[in-house]
Order: sequence, then structure tokens, then C-alpha cells
Amino acid sequence: MAGFRIGRGRDNRTPQQQQAPQAPPYPGGGRTAPPYGQQAPQWPRTSGGPQQYQQQQRRQGGYDEPEYFGDPYHQAPPAHDPYAANNPGHTQAFSVHDDDVYGDGATYRAGAAPAAPAGPRLHWKQLLSGIVMRPGPTFLQMRDYPVWGPALVVTFLYGLLAIFGFDEPREEVINATISTAIPYVLSTGVTFVISGLILGAVTHTLARQFGGDGAWQPTVGLSMLIMSITDAPRLVFALFLGGENSLVQVLGWLTWLAAGALFTSMVSKSHDLPWPKALGASAIQLIALLSIIKLGTI
Repeated sequence: MAGFRIGRGRDNRTPQQQQAPQAPPYPGGGRTAPPYGQQAPQWPRTSGGPQQYQQQQRRQGGYDEPEYFGDPYHQAPPAHDPYAANNPGHTQAFSVHDDDVYGDGATYRAGAAPAAPAGPRLHWKQLLSGIVMRPGPTFLQMRDYPVWGPALVVTFLYGLLAIFGFDEPREEVINATISTAIPYVLSTGVTFVISGLILGAVTHTLARQFGGDGAWQPTVGLSMLIMSITDAPRLVFALFLGGENSLVQVLGWLTWLAAGALFTSMVSKSHDLPWPKALGASAIQLIALLSIIKLGTI
């Protein structure tokens, strides 16, 4: 077998066999094939000659023969590159936070599945008492439920009584006839409802601008309830003592601070915001309440 491999390509024929007649022409043209042994094959232009061409043909599958003595065309491994990365003087730059591709996952992303509600919908009695007694769990549980019914009714009733918390409007209503006082009182209640809706929408918009992910209906409804419930103690004393009474004025400031705390807690729970951003989202509504209701009385 070794002799067969070494003797490949030799011409072992006799001189009579070398003078064989020419082969017939090719089927498709007039050119004839060169006589065997008289013209060397036209090797491709390579630096190594026919031997390198045979090696290239073997790599490309030109010869189908078994390799009995291993791979004679084994390529040596590439030489060591002293300028490659991770070598002394050529280290690869990297960042400490390369593995943190998606962040902490706390930011709201569009298309993501909403979180499950924290609990069932609260009854309106439990809702009103929860805002005062346990505001944090109440806001967290009701962040996914609209509260239009309690919010509209409570705010409208608050608006009906709010006019009696001011000294001059109260005197005008008391001294007016029934036909004049009723439309006046009803229009005041409707005005407070519309004002609560607008201020609640502003608070929700600011919360979303600060990165919140809460729904607008619970935010607006809860903000209306907070506005009405926190001012109820001042309004009760103002009905009997008047708006200029010192006790009423002190209660006005205390209830305003309580409203700020409840607004901050509600926005923080409903929109998953830290308390500084939640307070900033509630700032316009707090300023409006202070200028319209509290300062108007003081």
C-alpha cells in the first residue's frame, strides 16, 4: 500500500504503449484531448506546483481515499498574538454593570401584564373609614378599583355644606328666599365636584409624568374623597362658630397638613412612587385647596 501511494503519478508503460493512437474528439466540439503522457496537465498557478494542487484537491474532497496514517494535512495552531486582548498591556475594557441589561425591573413597561389587585373591592363604609383609620392599606387595596359612586356623592354633599363655612356667603343664603337659596347651594355642590375632578386629573397627570403606573379613575376618585373628608372637621366647626374663629383657623391648617399626608400616601401607593415624587405630584392640588378653601376662610 505504501508503494502504491509513493508511486502515484509515474508512467510505467512500455514505449509501444506510449505510441497509442489519439483519443476520439470530444462530443461537443472539434478539439481533441491531448495524448496521454505527452502533455503535462495544466496546473493552477500556485506557488507549490502540482503537489500543492493535489493537497488542495484532497482538502476539498477531490480524492476519496481513507487516511491510514492519521491526518497528513494537519494544520498547526495559529501563532501567539502578543497584541491580543487580555494580555499584559492589552486588556479588554469592560463595565461593572454589563450584566445588568434590563435594570432592576421596577419601572413600568408598556405591554407588561398588570399586577393582581391587593384585595377585593371595599364597601363604601369600609372605604371611608379606611381612609381615616388605615390609609396606607386602603389606598393599596383600592388602587385598581374606581370609586366614582362614593367620590361623587361625598364631594357633592361637601360642596352643599361648604358654602356655610364662609361668613358672607352663609349670610346671603340664610337671608335669601328658598327659590334663590336652593339653586345657589346646588350650583356650589356641582362646582366642588367639577373642581375635584379637575384637580384629581392634574394630580394623576403629574404622577404619570414622574414615572407612576397607576390608573386615572382610582386616583381621581380617591383624591376627591381625601379633599372632602380632610376638610370635614373644619367645616363642622365653621358652621357654628364662623370661619373667622381662631379654632376654625387652627383646624384649617391642621386638616390641610393631614390632606397633604393623605395625598402623598395615596399617590405613592397607587403609582408606586417614592414619597418625594408623590408629594410633588400632589403639590398643585394642595396649593389650590389652600388658596380656595383654607385661605378663603382665614
